[in-house]
Amino acid sequence: MVSRVVLLTGAAGGIGRVMTQALLADGHKVAAVDRDVSGLERLKALCQSDNRLHCIVAQLELEAGCRRAVDETKKHFGTVEAVINNAGIGMSAIRPDAEAKPPGIEELTGQTFDRFYQIFVRAPATITRLAVPMMKTAGFGRVVNNTTSFLTMLRVLPYGAAKAALEAMSAVWASELKDSPVTVNVLVPGGPTDTPLINAASGWPRDKMLRPEIMGPPIRWLLSDESVGFTGQRIT
Repeated sequence: MVSRVVLLTGAAGGIGRVMTQALLADGHKVAAVDRDVSGLERLKALCQSDNRLHCIVAQLELEAGCRRAVDETKKHFGTVEAVINNAGIGMSAIRPDAEAKPPGIEELTGQTFDRFYQIFVRAPATITRLAVPMMKTAGFGRVVNNTTSFLTMLRVLPYGAAKAALEAMSAVWASELKDSPVTVNVLVPGGPTDTPLINAASGWPRDKMLRPEIMGPPIRWLLSDESVGFTGQRIT
């Protein structure tokens, strides 16, 4: 398998950690991006002997943070051949029980909407825009976006609406780039997943949740040469 340079956001969280380890196991180089400094240190400890892991601390709510992520990846590894837009924000960022009791329109402020859209919409758009030219030059490119279920999109604001926007962008980019070496696909776990994004007050029993490890096999395949031409699809 050819080793690729992968920029992965939200790398310190449960799903991000699993995907990072899976890609390193396949010989890829991973620029692991997260705002959580201690989380990145733990990730380094898990992959302590692997010089193909480069951790980048960046605030993706800011365009400067997105640029930093791409620029540092290019500086360290020479290029970017794949982007996995996995960084997220959970409903518990609004209040601890917001997963179980989603806020209504009167509770949702413009600031709250802005924060979710910055992370789920603007950050993926900025990082992808900066990385695509390098992918075209390399003759190989992968964009993988982590969204959510359609039910959640129609049920939970602002989380669902922001993820729906990312889903829409994925479809548009796949169509736009269909004649290039860059593929764009959506990858979702398929239900509530046992990660720190879901607060204990959500009401979801941890033993009933999906395990983050289910994201390993599909991301390995999407980053492989076997997935050439596979684009505009949604893997659950």
